[in-house]
Amino acid sequence: MSTLFGDELLERPRREIAPGAIHLPGWLGLEQQAWIADRFRDWAAGPVPPRGARIGGHEMSVRTVCLGWHWQPYRYTREATDVNGHRVLDLPDWLVRLGRRAVAEAYGPALPDGSPSAAYTPDAALVNHYDATARMGMHQDKDERSTAPVVSLSIGDDCLFRFGNTRTRGKPYRDVELLSGDLFVFGGASRLAYHGIPKVVAGTAPDGCGLATGRINITLRTTGLDATRADTAGGRQ
Repeated sequence: MSTLFGDELLERPRREIAPGAIHLPGWLGLEQQAWIADRFRDWAAGPVPPRGARIGGHEMSVRTVCLGWHWQPYRYTREATDVNGHRVLDLPDWLVRLGRRAVAEAYGPALPDGSPSAAYTPDAALVNHYDATARMGMHQDKDERSTAPVVSLSIGDDCLFRFGNTRTRGKPYRDVELLSGDLFVFGGASRLAYHGIPKVVAGTAPDGCGLATGRINITLRTTGLDATRADTAGGRQ
């Protein structure tokens, strides 16, 4: 009976964490997770290797590989000028379609701004790899010129995800447990909310997810940039 009706998901129901911020547990199946984990290994072996971005002279503990556009602190570029100068891989069509499906399941036929979910077209992905010691401080995703939602997918070890407010890095915030396969979408009133990862729980990756240890997080964004532009200035990711 529990297998038929998925009691594990009933214990972790869909939740609206804040206006426009939706958590959908177990959105990706194990086979899908493992397939994406394999794609991550392909991307990591591509023209631009994963790297910890440097902010204020400090290297981030999270290792990032970018698709579509390369994010470096405060701007996007086509070439990874802060790594090796190579152009990043294109954002694959299947990830665009997956992002479109994600926002449709989070919001229904219309996004918080009233535009159709079917028109959601991310053009960049930041693919972050966390080991057991990696952390992500509270920050806003505000280097994009578009206010389209951010789609976040988790694979591997559990983590504590801290989702805050749009004014300050401090309280009020809510702590959310993200497990392998979870989807988190934030847009509308929560699009510029501060958020971060204060803890990764080592050794919790489920068998069959494609990772023995560590965590992969894919965040899909719409930069709002014209493909002919070199870069954009903005705030911290």
